[in-house]
Amino acid sequence: MNPTLLDNQRHQGLRLDTRLKADWGDAVTAVQTVPQEFRLLQAHFPIVFQAVEQGQRFQPVALLGLTLGHNTWVSPQGAWLAPHLPWALERQPLLVGRDGEGWVVHVDEDSPRLGSAHGEPLFLPQGGHSPLLQRRLGVLQALHQGMQGLPGFMTALLRHQLLEPMSLDIEQPGGGVHRVGGFSVIHEERLDALSGQVVAELHEAGHWLPIAMAVASLAQLRSLLEREQAHGLAP
Repeated sequence: MNPTLLDNQRHQGLRLDTRLKADWGDAVTAVQTVPQEFRLLQAHFPIVFQAVEQGQRFQPVALLGLTLGHNTWVSPQGAWLAPHLPWALERQPLLVGRDGEGWVVHVDEDSPRLGSAHGEPLFLPQGGHSPLLQRRLGVLQALHQGMQGLPGFMTALLRHQLLEPMSLDIEQPGGGVHRVGGFSVIHEERLDALSGQVVAELHEAGHWLPIAMAVASLAQLRSLLEREQAHGLAP
């Protein structure tokens, strides 16, 4: 990776290949997300929580698959097959960097998505942002802003003990069961048992809607399994 400050002169001739490819790192089974994206994700992908730092902290992720190294939402031609492309994938190859006390936009000059011959331009001939770059900058900003508020959201979930380990048992054609673990989900019984005051506090803090979206998203686990089975991937 070679993050460099995005510049309309230095990067004037760069073009971005918007396809997604396994050898570019897009064949992932889960991508990090933020509460502000939950509403866009919940109709297509299960939203679960992954432990980091020896289980002392959690981060929300959208499940894109159940088989390591495969992502059935990417077509053989590199097109994304769902109405919403998760921000963590769409923002590539842009990154947030620091310039003193402020935030700036970097671009990974080593990204295989960039070149001078193929793809869509990042900048217009006069130096302004192309529509593609404007969109990706907006996605990067939304993701960055969401990350700033994520600690407060996760603290609220943990304070009220609203996470429980998820175990998904998949029956194998030859018999036996394959268990998908390592994730947590919203504990619905504890959520239902919250007092009106706590619910009001979560709502006032902006946490209640993303919690509801995360719960609703779990209905997509079955369709995700069926999708993988149709592609011959599920164990």
